[in-house]
Amino acid sequence: MVSLRRRSIWISWRVSLLLEKNKVYRLQRSIYGLKQASRSWNTHFEEVIRGYDFIKNDCDPCIYKKISGSSVVYLVLYVDDILLIGNDVKMLGDIKAWLSTQFSIKDMGEASYILGIKVYRDRSRRMLGLTQSSYIEKVLKRFQMENSKRGLLPMSHGVKLSKKLSPKANEELKRMSIIPCASAVGSIQYAI
Repeated sequence: MVSLRRRSIWISWRVSLLLEKNKVYRLQRSIYGLKQASRSWNTHFEEVIRGYDFIKNDCDPCIYKKISGSSVVYLVLYVDDILLIGNDVKMLGDIKAWLSTQFSIKDMGEASYILGIKVYRDRSRRMLGLTQSSYIEKVLKRFQMENSKRGLLPMSHGVKLSKKLSPKANEELKRMSIIPCASAVGSIQYAI
């Protein structure tokens, strides 16, 4: 629950059977399910996190950075999930401990998947990588393209599309009619 400082929200008895009829009630805190709940949570989170010297990224408002000497920690917020990345293990531990005093949190350990993206690391080579290969494989399977050939580009350079290239055989026409092209393109664009 997050306090409502800037704006009053009033509810009527229709919202809850526990309230008296013909009365309205002013909320002191945001309630899950209200239109304002996610905004209230985000505003509250930002106020708290800035109090610990995190700086909001100008280009992506869900990424925060904290610098202390040569130590850098990035905090990535997605709805109510937090991903911490940094070059100082002690500083990461201190931030996790501080976060647990501010919010009810559950430490899930090292991230291996986040939002369907696989996180892989090679500490000996100081490398961190992300891959969406499992998502892409699911998309290919969904659109019956799991046996297609890999290529650097989705189509050959210089190909001019025309009606002559459209499927002509009944079997090809039937197969193409069941593939939702707009959905396939949207699914592929999500991975980009």
